[in-house]
Amino acid sequence: MARDFTTVGVIGLGTMGAGIVEVFARNGIDVVAVEVDEAALERGKGVLAKSTARAVARGKLSEEAAEGIHGRIEYAADLTALAPCQLVVEAVPEKLELKKQIFAALDAVVGAEAILATNTSSLSVTEIAVATKLPSRVVGMHFFNPATVQQFVEVIRTVVTADDVFSDVKALAERLDKKPVVVGDKAGFIANALLFGYLNHAVAMFEQKYATREDLDASMRFGCGLPMGPLALMDLIGLDTAYEILDTMYHQGRDRLHAPRPILKQMINAGLKGRKSGRGFYTYAAPGSSQVVPDGQTPTESATEDPGLAKIQKVGVVGSGTMATGIIEVFAKAGYDVVYVARGQDKVDGVLAAIKKGQARMIDRGRLTQEAADEVLARLTGATTREALADVDIVVEAIAEDLAIKQELFRDLDRICKPGAILATTTSSLPIIQCANVTSRPGDVIGMHFFNPAQVMKLVEVVHTVASDPAVVATTVALSHKVGKVPVQCGDRSGFIVNALLFPYLNDAVKMLEAHYATADDIDSAMKAGCGYPMGPFELLDVVGLDVSLAIQRELYLEFREPGFAPAPLLEHLVTAGYLGRKSKRGFRTYA
Repeated sequence: MARDFTTVGVIGLGTMGAGIVEVFARNGIDVVAVEVDEAALERGKGVLAKSTARAVARGKLSEEAAEGIHGRIEYAADLTALAPCQLVVEAVPEKLELKKQIFAALDAVVGAEAILATNTSSLSVTEIAVATKLPSRVVGMHFFNPATVQQFVEVIRTVVTADDVFSDVKALAERLDKKPVVVGDKAGFIANALLFGYLNHAVAMFEQKYATREDLDASMRFGCGLPMGPLALMDLIGLDTAYEILDTMYHQGRDRLHAPRPILKQMINAGLKGRKSGRGFYTYAAPGSSQVVPDGQTPTESATEDPGLAKIQKVGVVGSGTMATGIIEVFAKAGYDVVYVARGQDKVDGVLAAIKKGQARMIDRGRLTQEAADEVLARLTGATTREALADVDIVVEAIAEDLAIKQELFRDLDRICKPGAILATTTSSLPIIQCANVTSRPGDVIGMHFFNPAQVMKLVEVVHTVASDPAVVATTVALSHKVGKVPVQCGDRSGFIVNALLFPYLNDAVKMLEAHYATADDIDSAMKAGCGYPMGPFELLDVVGLDVSLAIQRELYLEFREPGFAPAPLLEHLVTAGYLGRKSKRGFRTYA
């Protein structure tokens, strides 16, 4: 019979510990909240009071309910107050020796039937457990921040955890309206093992000055729909905490991708630990504040009408697929005359039909007027020959991701287009310089990588080669702004920003599945419920296409020669079998 938890203890009243206390108290459970001294207790009480007051102000909690929460909490500065607890959750800083000391001390305080849980996000639960006389009653119960909001909880079972202990803790998590997943004792568990490799990679891009902090964060927010950019998230987590997690993961798995980037240690030593210290990758109004304030790295607003920028009045687009159609519509909606070239009249007509169909949906939903739709259509001119592009100011190609085909197109555009016309590619993976060097004007060639669907996705990666003219880069950035997009700048290397950060994370998820550490459903749940991602990695892989994902991962591996970027064998096997995702009705899941 499962334990009926009526009184639980929480050790540590920092942001996470206070949140866990509130979660238990909100669900009618009495809580004994313990801190190291009276000053720390007062700080913890303040965190709880602020949290419940905010919930009351937002109408999510009544005054009476808030009083009930506080009435169920007893505060103490001594572990002996935990004696009546049936469960104790430790939420102190990520220091192994500190946690082991606390767990060893709890042996002499709580009853033999009490369960001891650690909220560690990365340390070995087994090492913590063996510091006690009864390691079979120790389990990991990893809440996510903020604990009152995030539904996901990782229940970590060690090789010595008793069956009834982990099953009772899992049942308790469900009682708290959480979504628990049971996993083994591996550094980082599910969510952090996938999250921190990605964060560390983003730090490396910043460290190498490949992209600015603002562009890195905007890329993942607007290109992938993530709730926060990687560097802003590092500041929220705390650079010292992130360093400890990465270091623990590296020492356990020896994966170079988890080796903390040197800049992290430098920043920590300088006291730049993120929001809590008032400075990290960004500068904040005060320690603990979430308000970002300008500093020496903050970009200045550049005028979109800079006299040095080329005038863009007429736009050309080559291609008739989904991406090309979206780009055509984006430019036309922004007021530009657009000449688009497709391989036959049926393709030309197909683009027009697709745009009209999309407009009809928008009109039906009241998001577009018929007059505005007619104006967009009036700006479109379809053609079947490239000669129609002779007088455009910029051409954006969106044809097949085949270098030879793109090079042939760029040779032709070099011949056809007027001097000074910008030649842009929306490639997501091919080297842009190899398109530029087949022309007589490599300075005019640039990457303008839209994301699918182009009408909806806000991000555009403006990718400059070593030969790109700075005025061309500036003009393309300004044009992106004018069509309502968020442009980010980066250099010409495989994956640019988004794909170079996204696909190694997806590949790591496949490796985790391949190792039978967790199921695809649990991994997807971890990243959605625990990290706020709009889609889990396997959902996203099936949408993108496993063949496309494999091709991008191979490109990244060839470019960087990083062993951790080698495509997961399982991904290769699924592609070989023809399981390509939704488009083939089977990938990591099977579709109707």
